[in-house]
Amino acid sequence: MKILVVDDENIVLESCRRVLEAEGFDVVLVSSAEDALKAIENQSFSLVLVDLKMPKRDGQFLIGQIKKMPVHIPIIVMTGYSTLNTIKEVSHMGIEQFIAKPFTPDELLEAVKEAIETTASQGEEKGE
Repeated sequence: MKILVVDDENIVLESCRRVLEAEGFDVVLVSSAEDALKAIENQSFSLVLVDLKMPKRDGQFLIGQIKKMPVHIPIIVMTGYSTLNTIKEVSHMGIEQFIAKPFTPDELLEAVKEAIETTASQGEEKGE
């Protein structure tokens, strides 16, 4: 299962990589929305973890672009700005999970597993 992690902070990228690879996931790291869109064009991902606050194009822009694609890719939003307003802003965009930074390895894995399970059960309901 391949996961795309999008964050402008190297420490977050590397932390996610270490935790997710230890659980057997194939992980691709990018530091911008533009690089994420290029990666999605060239590869198939089972899940995307997106930071909301990034220079140039932010996470909301990226989520909007992903949601326009013909293939459903589950999205987990990561942010250090987990205000009620921020949560409301992205919740209506159809994300699977929301995780506040800083998060523990267990919190990351729980969010990833829940997003995968939710997507799998939705696929079963649709008869996929």
